[in-house]
Amino acid sequence: MRSMTRDRFQELLLNATGETLYMVLLAALFTVAIGLPVGVLLFLTRPQGILPNRAISLLLNTLVNTGRALPFVVLLIALIPFTRLLVGTTLGSTAAIVPITLGAFPFFARIVENALDEVDRGRIEAVVSMGGNLWHIVSRVLLPEALPALVAGITLTIVMLIGFSAMAGVVGGGGLGDLAIRYGYQRFDNQIMAATIVVLLALVMLIQKLGDWLVRSLAYRR
Repeated sequence: MRSMTRDRFQELLLNATGETLYMVLLAALFTVAIGLPVGVLLFLTRPQGILPNRAISLLLNTLVNTGRALPFVVLLIALIPFTRLLVGTTLGSTAAIVPITLGAFPFFARIVENALDEVDRGRIEAVVSMGGNLWHIVSRVLLPEALPALVAGITLTIVMLIGFSAMAGVVGGGGLGDLAIRYGYQRFDNQIMAATIVVLLALVMLIQKLGDWLVRSLAYRR
């Protein structure tokens, strides 16, 4: 290589890949932890839902629609003060998890709502007729029946998180995006740029194949 030794290049690429995986996996956990209950509440509280509540439904829909409407790069910059307050810094992989999660959970919440909407109403009515409460409906009917669709939604969300993690490199978020910008773009090193693209594509394809396999397995067992 012209600009650095092969060992240095491999070290940078390996470290950047590890940082990207760290960001994506933690952000995925937080996204599901926030987005799943929000999506369930969206489904339950809408006008035709099981527990209609106009105020809560309007609040959640406004939150989710606003989060989905904002471009991630704008959100990334707008959240800099909040990220600094929460983490103590705006640089590095840990700091990037904050805007990545806040940018992704509205998308996943809407996926959850749509997945629950596909559940057969007859099953819900059967649980209600047997004296089941709201917890029984959610835990024994809605989530189990919607599981394949939820797994497909999680897969789609993780793929999106990989893209978000790359964009976080614009503000020093670390990972493959940061490597591509600092070494590939700013130093005009096309080999590093190409290598980061290949690794990002490989991650997306791996996650997608794994997610598709899980969805098929869950659908087969039903």
